Amino acid sequence: MPDIPLWGFRSSLGGVVRIFSRSMTATLTMGLIGLLFAPLLQAQDYPADTTRGKAVYERHCQKCHGVGGWGDGPDAQALKVAPANFHRFSSFLKSDEELLRTIEHGVVFSPMHSWRGQLTDGEMQDVVAYVRFLSQQAQ
Repeated sequence: MPDIPLWGFRSSLGGVVRIFSRSMTATLTMGLIGLLFAPLLQAQDYPADTTRGKAVYERHCQKCHGVGGWGDGPDAQALKVAPANFHRFSSFLKSDEELLRTIEHGVVFSPMHSWRGQLTDGEMQDVVAYVRFLSQQAQ
């Protein structure tokens, strides 16, 4: 059996490890970029419309959140947990995806229930567009 220098084996193994490491880094980076941009692509699948959103809001949301989105609807006083006031800074900071998730799944331990199955994805996106519009309106 011929003597093969150990350093030759290590250097060839190091090259394989280095290539594998770079390959994995590139794959993970692309995966993370995809995850970051996926919500943006989903939200753009259906162009939201504030006019349609207003109609849905008036039918389903206005009783609690009020005409202007101040959380002062006619049913608000009877609720143990106050409805969201869309003019507060905390509401303004929420992304469209967070608002969609809230509409779709509701809020635990609050009267805000899930609208999944009662509203279509498009209607939920329209409501988010209208809520954004309301939040920009002055008192």
